[in-house]
Amino acid sequence: MKLAYRLVYFSGGFIIGIALLFFILSGKKTSCAYGPESRTLKNIKLKQRAFSEESLNVLRENQMDTAAVSALLEDGDVLFSESNTKLDSCNIYVIEGIISEKKLKITVENCEKTATIMKAKVNKE
Repeated sequence: MKLAYRLVYFSGGFIIGIALLFFILSGKKTSCAYGPESRTLKNIKLKQRAFSEESLNVLRENQMDTAAVSALLEDGDVLFSESNTKLDSCNIYVIEGIISEKKLKITVENCEKTATIMKAKVNKE
């Protein structure tokens, strides 16, 4: 079989496979979180969140609410160098990002069923 025919058959099968894949997955809430940062943020987002009084006070003082934390969990960066991921029960993650032109940095205790925002720090950009 000539190389041109092989390429045509391969391309045809590949296009049909991609079309089927898009058709099957189009209506579902499908996501892929391959990197460690994406997996960590997705894991925290899916859990029930609790806030310490200290973190709520910092957010209130800076005219922010818990929606700012939700936005940070969408776009934030996990600082693994400042996080403690070697604990047995609950890992501690530090996440930072820019929300409403302010730099928000939170410390999250990520347990099996809940994610508790322990500390929050806001710096003007």
